[in-house]
Amino acid sequence: MPLFVLLIINMITMQQRVINIDKEIMGGTPVFFGTRVPIKNLFDYLETGDSIEAFLEDFEGVKREQVVKILEMSKNLIESSTNILNENFA
Repeated sequence: MPLFVLLIINMITMQQRVINIDKEIMGGTPVFFGTRVPIKNLFDYLETGDSIEAFLEDFEGVKREQVVKILEMSKNLIESSTNILNENFA
């Protein structure tokens, strides 16, 4: 397979990955893929009232698309957990 095809496949794969958990990076703390920025930092910023823009300015390696995807994933997790909890406690 030509090198440029492998590079394109790699770029697509990297774009799809949002979270990296690797014991060699920050001791296994979930980080934004391709960075050493913990996912928790995003929620810390939002919790204190800071904007996504402020977060992105302070952590230049993180892409807006990654932040949006993390928030979408969190929303989906909360929604699915709520459905499960409602079924068990209804």
